[in-house]
Amino acid sequence: MDENNGSGPAQTSGKPVDPRLLRYASASRWFFVAVGAIAVAQTVVIVAFAWLLTRAITGAIDGMPPADLLPTLGALALVVALRAVLLWTREAVAARAAARVQTQLRTALVSAIGVLGPEWLGSRNSAALAITAGRGLDALEAYFGRYLPQLVQTVVATPLIIAVMWWQDWISGLTVLLTLPLIPIFMVLIGLATRAVQQWQWQTLQRLASRFADTVQGLSTLKVFGRQHRAAASIERVTDDYRRETMRVLRVSFLSGFALEFLASISVAIVAVSIGFRLIDGSLTLAVGLFVLLLAPEAYLPLRQVGVQFHAAAEGIAATDDVFDVLDAARRRYAGRAQAAIGQPPLPVVERARNEGDETPGAHRNPLIPRPTAGGLLELSAVRVRRGDRMLRPVDLRAAAGTVTLIEGPSGAGKSSVFAALRGAAPFDGAAAWNGVDVRDLAPAEWLAWAGQHPGLLAGTIADNVSLGDPAPDAEIVRRALDLACAGALDPALELGVQGAGLSGGQAQRVAVARAVYRHLRGNAQVIALDEPSSALDPDTEGRLWRSIRSLADAGATVLLVSHRTSAREIADDVIHLALLPAQGPAEVPA
Repeated sequence: MDENNGSGPAQTSGKPVDPRLLRYASASRWFFVAVGAIAVAQTVVIVAFAWLLTRAITGAIDGMPPADLLPTLGALALVVALRAVLLWTREAVAARAAARVQTQLRTALVSAIGVLGPEWLGSRNSAALAITAGRGLDALEAYFGRYLPQLVQTVVATPLIIAVMWWQDWISGLTVLLTLPLIPIFMVLIGLATRAVQQWQWQTLQRLASRFADTVQGLSTLKVFGRQHRAAASIERVTDDYRRETMRVLRVSFLSGFALEFLASISVAIVAVSIGFRLIDGSLTLAVGLFVLLLAPEAYLPLRQVGVQFHAAAEGIAATDDVFDVLDAARRRYAGRAQAAIGQPPLPVVERARNEGDETPGAHRNPLIPRPTAGGLLELSAVRVRRGDRMLRPVDLRAAAGTVTLIEGPSGAGKSSVFAALRGAAPFDGAAAWNGVDVRDLAPAEWLAWAGQHPGLLAGTIADNVSLGDPAPDAEIVRRALDLACAGALDPALELGVQGAGLSGGQAQRVAVARAVYRHLRGNAQVIALDEPSSALDPDTEGRLWRSIRSLADAGATVLLVSHRTSAREIADDVIHLALLPAQGPAEVPA
């Protein structure tokens, strides 16, 4: 993520299983229990298979009649079938767990970003976060389907198989016990190199996604200044970096696989040679020697497979590290004040709940954030918005339900910055409370509907843009919101392109206003904040928009309005004038 700035691999837990996985994904707990039980059953089946196969071979050598061999062969076939069933069961359990954990972590990630707020998000790269939540968490399928089951199998099967071998032939058991540590030692060394290489690859992918997203967003500007070819060349360079990093990962994977297979083969060969010499001198029976020899590869196999599957799961591991960093940041932010809510369940979760007085069924809300009551008063006292090392003039205002408060002043005085502070996108000093609750303790989406100077429309229908964030959009309210925003002539089913392509500037602005109005009409926001909503409108349309805003206030809404137009004064109950600060050093220059 951006904290690394591409300077090196991200810091990881350095443990086979990050303990934060159990904290943030409850589905992983039953997964480990289920896989552990399956691993015990698989180990029993492996030992039974080796024993039955030994009995069948030694019986055939000793001239046992076929009729006497049939029960052993039947049991052997049953064990083989049972082993296949257990493998299928393990894969099914792993696939289901992976899907549930992916869902839980994605939900927790989105919720944590909401908890951290726009100010935190503004300092991160949204494209990198999207890659983490998308492709990164999709890679958990390999992590849960291959790596973790094999890790549990190693922890369970290897000690039991060594114990059985020691019980039958202590020399072979001791040989395995002495040679086995070579594999994890090499695994650790190779794993450290693999993780570093994989982290570089993951960061290159995030950088590629970020570069591509920024280029697409600014493509029109690049085209105007003739810089589009330079941007394309930059993306090509990052793509080539990603290709090289991917090839490095593959080289390390192949070399590590060869090293682990070579060590395991040599170790099994040592056991086989020892058994062979003792069979020759008669100090070991064929039944015991063959049984132990059949178990020897199974003792090394789980460790070998852990090393192999680690590479397949490395991308998912890198992604979960990034997800856990975000979730940890959310926990730290609300440590103490909301510790109980964060701890039980321990991850921030977006719930679907219907609260008393909530007019929107299935509304998304975060249990970490207090829910404001309807109606009330917005009070700002000596609020000074901070922009980097700059501070704006203090702002005081009182906005009650049923009123329109106009904020005016020259460009740079901080009108938009006040809205940024209210929606959590900018830090501020002073007191700002809605219904007596500090706005810093409220989720902006729970009380504030905002339309900024940039419409921020997405690809999709106009109706989708107006009802953005509503799990159960209401077509009638969408139409009502468009009418109030003076956009009733637009077809809600009209498909828009990227960034609202297909609409004029004034139309896009009105759709953004309709989105804020829709949130209010749905009962999700009592306060409507509109930043220059008429800047691209003609006087007639502007007049109709002012009348609509006044009607919303008369119906009980609390409206905050930023406008340079003097006509806005006609509908305002209160006017707050902001002035530029005189230059008084870097801390006092207006943003």
